[in-house]
Amino acid sequence: MKARTCAATGMIAAVAALLLVGCADSEADPPRIKSTVLPGVAPTPPAQGAYFGAFVEPSRFYRGKPGELRAVTGFEASLGRELDVVHAFREWEQPFPRESDTAVMNSNRYLLLTWDGTDTRAIVSGGEDQVIRERARAIKATGKPVFVRWQPEMDRSALRSRVNSAADYVSAWKRIRALFLQEQVDNVAWVWCPTAAGFAADGDAADYYPGDEQVDWLCADAYPGSGSDYRNVAESIGAFMEWAKARPKPVMVGEFGVPRSYAARRAEWLRKAAQTLQNPQIKAVIYYDSDKTGRTAGQRYSLGGDQAATSALRELATTPYFNPRNLPVTST
Repeated sequence: MKARTCAATGMIAAVAALLLVGCADSEADPPRIKSTVLPGVAPTPPAQGAYFGAFVEPSRFYRGKPGELRAVTGFEASLGRELDVVHAFREWEQPFPRESDTAVMNSNRYLLLTWDGTDTRAIVSGGEDQVIRERARAIKATGKPVFVRWQPEMDRSALRSRVNSAADYVSAWKRIRALFLQEQVDNVAWVWCPTAAGFAADGDAADYYPGDEQVDWLCADAYPGSGSDYRNVAESIGAFMEWAKARPKPVMVGEFGVPRSYAARRAEWLRKAAQTLQNPQIKAVIYYDSDKTGRTAGQRYSLGGDQAATSALRELATTPYFNPRNLPVTST
């Protein structure tokens, strides 16, 4: 009898242990992704996998006329597939969409529009309302789904003179969204994008978060650092992904790149990134193929001239996880 009791007790303990493990695993799982935009009107996350996109520096490929996509199609040829998302940068006073933006929207690609900001306090005071309304009407008139990433990396100290404070930034974000709402713009998915580094123990990126009801996609720019010391992407985005896990939002890696300073290890870095970025909450990854802003090899991310690294990025881009629309893949 005692033996049976012990056996029963042991069985109960084992079942309890399994239940505890199950609970622990469920806690570790990412949240169930919820889209907060109108399907078919604004960009929605893929059901499985993640969109693959890029910012392509035009000087790397033939520029052509403004409305042409020569830089993008040249980059795509090196990867053997079309991009899901094309990234474009626009200054605060720069009208959009430009001809090249329209060409992207009229193709089979999404446009990711990074819109740099002006002084947040000028926005909050209403001094920039005309500019905001003009941009809202222009985007609405396209009738195309567009990602808008307003003032990314707002947590960087270099932007403090115009961002001012986290509270100012949040107030400015909310005013811009309110004005877009007044203009009845529903074809935009709003992407909030600080630095991934800003989620480290000494970072304050989370202070700039406008709130779940204000954001459609969570995002972070994840660079391994400007030096030559090797650091993989898992180290770069780990703290951000831990923060994001508590929110049922799709995640975009708005900018990532492997610096030229990694030399022969660039291909290795990209292959490791391909594994790390296959996180169920990550729904878009955008490579930054440019040397334009880099003063040193540690700040240059173009793969031009590096066949090994280009081949590794091609492997990433053609992995089924990063090709959720099952776009055709061509041989090299």
